Amino acid sequence: MSPAPSLSGKIALVTGASRGIGRAAALALALAGAHVVAVARTQGGLEELDDEVRAAGAERPTLVPMDIAEHDGLDQLGLALHQRFGRLDVLVHAAATLGPLTPVSHIEPKHWAQVMAVNATATYRLIRSMERLLRASDAGRAIFLTTGRVARPKAFWGPYGASKAAMEAIVRTWADELEQTPIRAVLLDPGVMRTRMRAEAMPGEDPLTLPEPAEIGPLIVELAQSDLGLPKAPVLFSDWKAA
Repeated sequence: MSPAPSLSGKIALVTGASRGIGRAAALALALAGAHVVAVARTQGGLEELDDEVRAAGAERPTLVPMDIAEHDGLDQLGLALHQRFGRLDVLVHAAATLGPLTPVSHIEPKHWAQVMAVNATATYRLIRSMERLLRASDAGRAIFLTTGRVARPKAFWGPYGASKAAMEAIVRTWADELEQTPIRAVLLDPGVMRTRMRAEAMPGEDPLTLPEPAEIGPLIVELAQSDLGLPKAPVLFSDWKAA
């Protein structure tokens, strides 16, 4: 008899699951045996993920079409997960927005607010809604996608870089608070990948020169099972791939 998949019986929540790295994470976790709760704004993208998961013979995911910038919805999602599953074993927060690439002095307040709502505030609200569920797991794992723009600010990337820097500070603070619990959080920097966001930021770049998001799936599964320490620096996909 073949061994059970490594995440068999685990409950995994993935944001941004309809495309890019979020979709790759959702598929990899499902193939590893987890029941995936897939969150994204796009119903059609979620249905495509559902088709792909089922075609691969994995357990059908729970699809949750919602905009994480509507923060009260995250509270409602936490309640629904509590009522249905009573716990959460894996959280992958991949949803993000690029925002305008423009000089800081030209940023419109509404655009700044939107990027912060998705990339920073939603991180805090997600933690606020999911911590109790992660505490109910015997080894809760939370994986947050970040970017090199935090450590290496670049002209015109102000809203995105600042919002992701805020996200990193939130995650590291939260992880420090949970040091005496079984929950562990990690920051994961995927580097440049063949995603829609990258194409928006660099329209002249040849996407065929970039790695596919699917390549990061095994690393996310590995992190979901690892005995992680407190996050001092992001895990780099490039380092893992080269190892």
